[in-house]
Amino acid sequence: MKIRKNDIVLIITGKDRGKKAKVLESFPKERKIAVEGVNIAKKHRRPRREGEKGQIIEIPKPIDISNVKLVCPKCNQATRVGYRLTENNKYRICKKCGQEI
Repeated sequence: MKIRKNDIVLIITGKDRGKKAKVLESFPKERKIAVEGVNIAKKHRRPRREGEKGQIIEIPKPIDISNVKLVCPKCNQATRVGYRLTENNKYRICKKCGQEI
């Protein structure tokens, strides 16, 4: 998967379109990512102990990877991701500026 944890992404579709945010977690088998402050759902949590109050917590739900673009840290633009192969390693590169990500 081309987008990893701690990458900065730009949301390109949906109600949060235009936001830049950090990736909290990636789910490669499902091709989804959880992004900070995007696609927030409210979950009602029951009290677990006696005397404790129930609460409503906000959780970022995963979104499909096709709905985001990676923001290059060098040129600060939303871009597609390419790969550069060397003898030992494979590096992600920015398709716009050609720099290693």
